[in-house]
Amino acid sequence: MPRIAPVEPPYSDEVQAVFDRIMPPGVAPLRLFRTLARSERVYRKFNAGSLLDRGSLSLRQRELAIDRTCALNGCAYEWGVHIAFFAERVKLTAQEVDALARPRINLAAWPDDEAAILALCEELHATSRISDNCWSMLKAVFVDEQILELIALAGFYRTVAYFANGLELEAEAFGAPLPVENAGK
Repeated sequence: MPRIAPVEPPYSDEVQAVFDRIMPPGVAPLRLFRTLARSERVYRKFNAGSLLDRGSLSLRQRELAIDRTCALNGCAYEWGVHIAFFAERVKLTAQEVDALARPRINLAAWPDDEAAILALCEELHATSRISDNCWSMLKAVFVDEQILELIALAGFYRTVAYFANGLELEAEAFGAPLPVENAGK
């Protein structure tokens, strides 16, 4: 039994319009979205800050930030959605997916831009700060607009983890599993 039951169709016109805009054709609205839609105000605010649009980062860069943040927060629900929808699309190898889910990541195994993203996620998760070393890594490969987007992505997906984990959302049927030994590390 879910902690808060997701809304069921028919949805309000406003909620249906958002679902139509963000969901791929033929894919039912995610359980997270349907649950948050219990409060249309919360759902509107959630969507306003979601960064679901195309920003200044590549899709792969965005996904690395999202996937690592979800793994660090033990957010199996959102990890499953993103790995299922995007891992192949952004050409994440099985070894990269596995590495993203581990409690510790070997930054030397990643290109400079990707290592900077992963270092940022690690530091924000651990301290809510960015060290001078990490900042130097970021500035070597990203412009200010991209750094701001990366910080926003990490923060937003930590919020997603609060919702998904706090509400104990059941995984989507198509979701990829987050290795249990990594959940919440």
